[in-house]
Amino acid sequence: QVQLVESGGGLVQPGGSLKLSCAASGSSFRLYRMGWYRQAPGKQRELVAVITSGGITNYADSVKARFTISRTNAKNTVYLQMNNLKPEDTAVYYCNANYVRADYWGQGTQVTVSS
Repeated sequence: QVQLVESGGGLVQPGGSLKLSCAASGSSFRLYRMGWYRQAPGKQRELVAVITSGGITNYADSVKARFTISRTNAKNTVYLQMNNLKPEDTAVYYCNANYVRADYWGQGTQVTVSS
């Protein structure tokens, strides 16, 4: 069982930046594909960005060139640097860990982009 704890959410003005962190328990973090997903009110959860165990990244078109996902295996942590935030980025952001048939989720952190 892997526990994921997100942090770093908050209220930011349009054009601002936030950095989310997700700390994972256990000793197999380096094997997991890690991802960030988000869910806005009344909408389905959607993929934001993923990073494989080998460091390959993939992004939703809506966040390309603005968001960066990274990981530090020595700290069991995955990050999401979010720049040039827009009101439509407002959502609860969830961390995900995936390995074969194992799939784990964090509790989510709220990001609100508003003036």
